[in-house]
Amino acid sequence: MSKIQIPPIPLAERARPKTVNEFQGQHQLFDPGKPIRLMIEKDSLSSFILWGPPGSGKTTIAKIIANQTNSDFHQINAVSSGVKEVRAIIEIANLNRIQNKKTILFIDEIHRFNKGQQDALLNAVESGLIILIGATTENPSFEIISALRSRTRIFVLEPLTKQDLQNILDFALQKDEFLSTLKINEIDVDFLIFLSGGDARVMLNILEAAITQEIEHQPININKAVLENVIQKKNTLYDKSGEEHYNVISAFIKSVRGSDPDAALYWLARMLEGGEDPLFIARRLVVLASEDIGNASPNALVLAEAAFSAIDKIGMPEARIILAQCTTYLAASPKSNSSYWGIENAISDVRGKALYPVPLHLRNAPTKLMKEVGYSKGYKYPHEFDNHFIDEDYFPKELKQSQYYFPTEIGQEKKLKDWLKFLWKNKKKY
Repeated sequence: MSKIQIPPIPLAERARPKTVNEFQGQHQLFDPGKPIRLMIEKDSLSSFILWGPPGSGKTTIAKIIANQTNSDFHQINAVSSGVKEVRAIIEIANLNRIQNKKTILFIDEIHRFNKGQQDALLNAVESGLIILIGATTENPSFEIISALRSRTRIFVLEPLTKQDLQNILDFALQKDEFLSTLKINEIDVDFLIFLSGGDARVMLNILEAAITQEIEHQPININKAVLENVIQKKNTLYDKSGEEHYNVISAFIKSVRGSDPDAALYWLARMLEGGEDPLFIARRLVVLASEDIGNASPNALVLAEAAFSAIDKIGMPEARIILAQCTTYLAASPKSNSSYWGIENAISDVRGKALYPVPLHLRNAPTKLMKEVGYSKGYKYPHEFDNHFIDEDYFPKELKQSQYYFPTEIGQEKKLKDWLKFLWKNKKKY
């Protein structure tokens, strides 16, 4: 029997959908009437960023757009490309514009571009010279500069469901010419999907590796034992198809917020063993330190920021220790969300009420004219009074004596509350 030749192109690439109708998942973007489907069907594209977990379809979406729209399509990876490549494509785009042809630039892992590299895209994107499609696994709010975000739409890709992965698997088995020539008797689909962690590319890679391992034993049986032998990591999986990426980070944050360091460490271990970016976890802890602990333990934010910086410098595996220290400290800290609700309450008034003028006595008066019209007149300098405090009105008169911050009597915040209550006793605040 002659040896069966495995195709050189990976199955995940061979089975990649080429049309809108072949695409599985991301129903919020691809169902009839949804934004990306409409852009493709109408061939009316605008720049956008795709933000989602690995294997959720970002590159596939870009390639479908390349196949189904009348555009000149260019793809680069931010890891290996830079401003030089971007400028070369912009030059091509200038020539295309003369011929009334659109130019699409797809940048995979766009979060790897630094600020200067992202700045190089701004004029071309704003003028419509290029249609930018960026793909990232990182939160664009942190990794994409605001100027570029303001010129693009952000589409959030959800983790693929079990049914999405089943459909992708069925499509590969039916459409791939090589697989259709094999006699595959059995596939433990549930376990294969479990092993994939919700990543379609990983699922197809595991399947292909299992088939390669068993190809001389037709009919082929891809059972649990075969799959376990392929991956060699059955006990350290990040099961994104069950407790997927977003659910696990949610469980982690809620455990810290709920003052349960043990549960928090469990979810932390789940993420680290699954290969989660430790900086992603550290970022969430920085937010939690203010949102859920705040002034009840101000050192929480200091430690969280120090942990983020240390993890950025050190990396794994040592970063796990820093994350564990930060996690247990935050979980064990007294909790207060008064600062969070304080800014929410203030924003509610700013959005829902008129923007009242700044009282004259609170305005700066750097010029003689400003002083003559009353700017800064009557302002009392608190440091000249007892306790470095003066009972003064700092609000517009229409919002006089409003209160947004309601400190708790927990931890360090109780001391702040008592002091504020002493200072503002005449207004009966706090």
